[in-house]
Amino acid sequence: MGRVVFFLSEAFRALRRSAAPSVAAIVTIVVTTLLLGVLVPVLKASESKASEVRDQIGLEIFLYRDASGAEIEALEKKLAVVPHVTAAAFCSPECAKKQLTGELKGDLEGSISELNSNPLPPSFDLTLDDPDNIEAVRAALLPPNDAGKPTPISAAIDPPIGEDRENAQIIREVTADVKYVLIGISALLLVASLLLVANTIRLSIYARRREVEVMRLVGATNWFIRWPFMIEGIIVGLIGAGLAVGILWVLKVTVVDSLSSFNLVDNVSTMAFGPLVAMLVAAAVLVSALGSGITLRRFLRV
Repeated sequence: MGRVVFFLSEAFRALRRSAAPSVAAIVTIVVTTLLLGVLVPVLKASESKASEVRDQIGLEIFLYRDASGAEIEALEKKLAVVPHVTAAAFCSPECAKKQLTGELKGDLEGSISELNSNPLPPSFDLTLDDPDNIEAVRAALLPPNDAGKPTPISAAIDPPIGEDRENAQIIREVTADVKYVLIGISALLLVASLLLVANTIRLSIYARRREVEVMRLVGATNWFIRWPFMIEGIIVGLIGAGLAVGILWVLKVTVVDSLSSFNLVDNVSTMAFGPLVAMLVAAAVLVSALGSGITLRRFLRV
């Protein structure tokens, strides 16, 4: 217990004696924590939106207008056992007309209501477990016949299946690119934060290198010398993280909550503020403590 009190007193004494490097370290941690605190929710929201877009990718199977009820029922049973298909929703011509009317506006909407007959065919909308399995599902719906030609699994199907193949491929490629870009930005920010904090702490330790050398020469062990610096790093990390969290809270109350009141961010899924604060504080403390302990090694060689 006596050593703990000694280490704490040495850490606070060092903070008072090396005020300028300590303030620089705190400012660095505040800035990097703020960047992480803003970027992490943005990354989470972007990933959520990308996943939402990917989940909307499916296959639409158009049927012949003269397909009988028995054929449609038999096809529905076959679709229920196709691998990677989680749901198959039947849409009658009347259902398709309502959907098209809802999507069109203005004169085109009125033109549909003036048609003497409904030209839209019945269809099945397939929901997949993973958009990347779209080609496997397409192959299962169009297995090759004896001649090697793709043939629908039901005579009621009006091929080809899924005319949106190109659009689905573009969506998958774009969402994958967005994911990789966000991962790259996160990695770069993490590396930059580690380097900034480590360099700032190194300046603080360099300013007291003579003190470290004297302690080493009089027989102090490496850990006896290292602990006050690590505790100092923890204190600096807590102060910096606390200031950053305070700024983030103000931004949340004044910006995010205000946008929520206007229903501008209600459909955006991101990280809750509580877990975000815990993650930022833990990261700031861990980086500061490790930065102090690792950076001090070169000054322990006398």
